[in-house]
Amino acid sequence: MKLYGDFTKKDWLNTFGVQESQIPFSFIVHGEWNHDINIKLWKNILKDEVWLPKWNTVIGKYNGINIGYANVFGGPMATTVVHQFGLVGTNQFIQTGYMGGLSNEVKYGDILIVTEAGMHDGVSHWYLPDQHLVESDKHLVDMAIKYCEQKGYSYCVGSIMSTSAMFLETTDMISEWALNGFLGVDMETATTLAIAKKFNKKAIGLMNLSDHLIKKL
Repeated sequence: MKLYGDFTKKDWLNTFGVQESQIPFSFIVHGEWNHDINIKLWKNILKDEVWLPKWNTVIGKYNGINIGYANVFGGPMATTVVHQFGLVGTNQFIQTGYMGGLSNEVKYGDILIVTEAGMHDGVSHWYLPDQHLVESDKHLVDMAIKYCEQKGYSYCVGSIMSTSAMFLETTDMISEWALNGFLGVDMETATTLAIAKKFNKKAIGLMNLSDHLIKKL
């Protein structure tokens, strides 16, 4: 009997019951509590040759390219997507979702292009045990900046703190993270970046502001 940590690429392909050609090139990992509306939306976007490997995941073609979308909540849930698909061949992961703002630099409507994430998520240190920060892929960061410039989207660039204990956040913690230069806090970005790096894949975080924590202090 194999445990998950011993699974190979072939094992995961057999588990999914698909061929390697069906594995998505890119995967959008979206952090949000409610998933029903998002899954319905992405089933429509990826309606060509759809397959559903998990209850929170849809994979299909967009402009002829295999793309995956998963709705997750927290680092452990993000792991079930990024680990499996990173191991079977997905090349890049885009972590999206919402964050609490830690800087007046970030405004509602901005896209935070994440350059690095603090690893307080409870998962990422298992993949990168000697690190406290994990970086986004620099090429993806440059591409995201260029795209926002071309489209005229409002954006900012910087680091985020990922935590696994949202209900234990205190004003002291928020103040410390803000003083250390983090622009926001979420639950999944460090997980996704760390697993991608472990498997030599590319990853980036693109966040929207849900509420301004620093203005509540």
